[in-house]
Amino acid sequence: MRLGRGTLRHAAAALSRLLEFSQPADETLSRYFRAHPELGQQERGFVADAAFAVLRKRRSLAAAAGSATPEALVAAAAIKVLGLSARSLEGLVEPQLAEQIRAFSFAGMSAAVRADLPDWLWDMLVADYGEAQAERIAAAMLNPAPLDLRVNLARTSREEARARLAADGVDAQPTPYSPAGLRVTGKPAINRHALFRDGLIEVQDEGSQVLAWLLGARRGEMVGDYCAGAGGKTLAVAMLMRGTGRIYAMDVSTRRLGALRPRAARAGVTNVHVIALSGDNDVRAKRLAGKLDRVLVDAPCSGFGTLRRNPDLKWRHAREAVTELAQKQRAILRAASRLVKPGGRLVYATCSILKAENEAIADEFAASSLEFESLSCEGLLAEQRIPLKAGARMRLWSHEHGTDGFFAAAFERRAR
Repeated sequence: MRLGRGTLRHAAAALSRLLEFSQPADETLSRYFRAHPELGQQERGFVADAAFAVLRKRRSLAAAAGSATPEALVAAAAIKVLGLSARSLEGLVEPQLAEQIRAFSFAGMSAAVRADLPDWLWDMLVADYGEAQAERIAAAMLNPAPLDLRVNLARTSREEARARLAADGVDAQPTPYSPAGLRVTGKPAINRHALFRDGLIEVQDEGSQVLAWLLGARRGEMVGDYCAGAGGKTLAVAMLMRGTGRIYAMDVSTRRLGALRPRAARAGVTNVHVIALSGDNDVRAKRLAGKLDRVLVDAPCSGFGTLRRNPDLKWRHAREAVTELAQKQRAILRAASRLVKPGGRLVYATCSILKAENEAIADEFAASSLEFESLSCEGLLAEQRIPLKAGARMRLWSHEHGTDGFFAAAFERRAR
C-alpha cells in the first residue's frame, strides 16, 4: 500500500481524538469517519489499523519513536506493527525518525513497557499471578480478537448456520467450548448477512457464551440477568430456555437496555421482561426477592479481560477505579443474591483479569452469605457436556482458551 500524506495526517488526527478517551474507541473512530466521508475504504482501513495498533502498544511505540505525539506514534505503528516499508513512507516520515524506529530495541526497557501496560496494572498482574504468567497474559492481550458468533440454537443448528456461511464464502469453525459458537476467519461484514438479519446468529465472544451454560437455565424457569446491559447474555439464556419461562433483564442503564428490544425481536425472543433499575433497592426488583430460579450477575468491571477488543481500557482506568469498582461489585452481588429462591443458582461473573474484582469478591460473599454454598464451575459445565477444566471457579484466558478473559463463581441458595 502506497500511503498519501493526507492518509497519515488523518491517522494522526483520529488518534489524537482517541487519546482524549472521552468515549469508547470504536465510537470515536466511527464519529471521525462520519465527519470525513472523503476517506476511501483503503484509507479508513489504514487509519483504523494504525490507531488501534497505538492503543494496543502505546508505550513501546512511544519508546521506539522517542515521542508520544500522535504523528510519531502513527509512524511507529506503521513501521513496527503494520510492517510498512521505507519506500511506502518516503517523504511522509522524517528519515531520521524512521531509522530510529526501525533500529529500536527493547533491551533495557522495563517489563511494563514491554508488556504495553501502565505500571500500576503490570504491578497488579505480577502480584496476582507472578511475572511469567503476567507476561503471557499481557502478550495475548496485544493480539486482535477473533470474530466469534453465537448460533441461535432455538431456531437453527450450528451445522446449518456454518453451511450457510460457507455457501457465502465465510469460513467459520466450531468453537471448542460453547456448543453454539462459531469462530470466523477474517473480518466479514456479518451484520449484513441474512443469518444476522434474521436473528439466527449474534456476535458474542465464546467466553461470554459459556456463562449462559454455567447458569444452566431450564425451560419454564424464572431467571434474572441482573446487569443485562445490551442483552447479549440475556439472549443466550433465552435460547437455552426455548422461549419458555420468564427472563428479567435488569440494568441501571436505560440506554443500554434500549438496545435489547430490537435484538430480542430479531432473535424471535418474547419471554424477556426489561426492568430499568433505579439502584440496588429498586422496588420492582424487591418484588422478585426469593422468587428466581437463577440469577446471573455479570458485574460492571474494568473490562481488562477484553483488551484484545478494547485496548483503550488500559489507558482509561486508574488503580483507584479498580477499588471503586470492587465496592460496586460487592453491593451489586448482595442485592442480586436476594432475588434467588431456596435451591436456586447465583452466578457472579466479570470480564476482568484482576483478583481484586474476582476471587476477592467471590470469597468475601461466600464468607459473609452463609445461606449460600459454593458450587464447582467445572462440575456444572460437565453437566452441560462442556469439556472445560475450570476448577471450582471458572477462569478463561486469551492465551489458554482463545476467549476474552472471564471469571465466574457459582453459588446455590440452601434450601430451607
